[in-house]
Amino acid sequence: MMAMEIGTEIGKVAIDEGLESFLLVVCVSLTVATLPRIFGWFPRIPYTLMLVIVGLGLALLDVRLIDLSPELILSVFLPPLLFEAAWNLEWSKLKQELTPIVLYALLGVAVSIAGITWGLVQLTHFPIEAALLIGACLSATDPVSVVALFRELGVDKQLSAVMEGESLFNDGMAVVAFSVLVGLAMGNAEVSVQPVLLQLVTVLGVGVGMGLLIGFAISYLTQRFDLPLVEQSLTLVAAYGAYLLAERLGGSGVIATVTTGLVLGNFGSRIGMSPRTRIIVSEFWEFISFFVNSIVFLLIGDQVQFSELSKNWQAIAITVLAMLISRALFIYGLGFLSNRLVNSQLTVAEQTVLWWGGLRGSVSIALALSVPAILPIRSEVIATVFGAVLFTLLVQGLLIKPLLAKLNLLGDQPIRSHYLEAIARQTALNRVLDHLQTVKACPNIDPEFYAYQTSLVQGELASLQTELDQLLNEHPNVQLFVQEQLQEELRAIEADTYAEFVQSGRLNRELSPMLPTVIEPPMSR
Repeated sequence: MMAMEIGTEIGKVAIDEGLESFLLVVCVSLTVATLPRIFGWFPRIPYTLMLVIVGLGLALLDVRLIDLSPELILSVFLPPLLFEAAWNLEWSKLKQELTPIVLYALLGVAVSIAGITWGLVQLTHFPIEAALLIGACLSATDPVSVVALFRELGVDKQLSAVMEGESLFNDGMAVVAFSVLVGLAMGNAEVSVQPVLLQLVTVLGVGVGMGLLIGFAISYLTQRFDLPLVEQSLTLVAAYGAYLLAERLGGSGVIATVTTGLVLGNFGSRIGMSPRTRIIVSEFWEFISFFVNSIVFLLIGDQVQFSELSKNWQAIAITVLAMLISRALFIYGLGFLSNRLVNSQLTVAEQTVLWWGGLRGSVSIALALSVPAILPIRSEVIATVFGAVLFTLLVQGLLIKPLLAKLNLLGDQPIRSHYLEAIARQTALNRVLDHLQTVKACPNIDPEFYAYQTSLVQGELASLQTELDQLLNEHPNVQLFVQEQLQEELRAIEADTYAEFVQSGRLNRELSPMLPTVIEPPMSR
């Protein structure tokens, strides 16, 4: 009895301490995320990178918040991040650039591992097993900060789709390669073409199959009811369920979660969710992504051991150089190949952004921490991977915006925002003018006051119209933006109509959209 009471008390203390640490992490993360919005003098850099910097400051002071284990990253943090990205990735844009994405995700991982391994073996004392593990860890890209910056600046959505699509699919490839190479380092596996290919096909097949099964099952289930909170909960279950079931069956949880997110975001949300529910679910996942990213990037910085980085600085420098060179080789080489094969039209400037924007993050850290403790090379692998990840986040991440400006790839988001604000004001004042017309005959209103208010509104409307005309004359791309907005509205109306017919039982499947083939795009890439 006494032992049970002691065990209960110890468990309660552990829970309290864990909760306190978690709340501390959340408070620090939210503080860092909101400071730039409160104080104008605060550096305006992507909040994920600011979190890494704050985490490094805490590590320098030897303040450790929570131990970042591979299980915590891969099983708790990774599924919602993958699902949210896949949910918001439009299949039409993904399909348009599917060839370069597949080439980067498949061959790119192999080139990255080979390049990093060659550099470390030739220029350092690292054994080939350690070099291969480092290459596998760093072959997984994590451009969360870059994609967020793209959205903020209005960078071309097709470029964002390629970068995000590569990241979503090469994570699975990197995990497969890492598991094979760990087995080799432990002496439990032989590297030959046939077993590796068989394992790859099995892992990918189970992952895709599980993702399709769960995605379509939930899509058709949500047709039966319109309960936003239940449907929101089902997507959360799908994200974790697909990952855990695929891993349990020997498949890729990463690929399963990505596939589930793509199906639910592009199909299930159309046929099984009302427009209001889609908005609620999308906002829910936007919150989850922000929340998890805030924790992950803070903890990445907080886990750094500066003594280990200083001991392995030469290996880190060589790894970073090899990583950049190998990525340049396959980005430009495979980009040229895909342009020739399917006319994907990735320009050299866009390929340069893809090269420099290939940041590493949570997946690389999780894989490095997963290296078995029995291996004597574990500490060197972890230190080298941490150092390379920090370089990509702090150097590449902070320089991506100047690079976009240099290559003239910055979007016209400020101009678009200006235009939309003017349109909103014009719409509001037109409604005010309509209301004035309805109360014109009211006996209690002084005609002189009424005339003054009417002239005031008309004057503001004339001023707004002049502003809009000037904006369209100075920035012709705004007119293209207006056309794009109208096209998206028309396509959404068409898709929603098909979904209504399916939900009511008048159709047994959702029809493929016609408008993308009927409406000519406003501009070509």
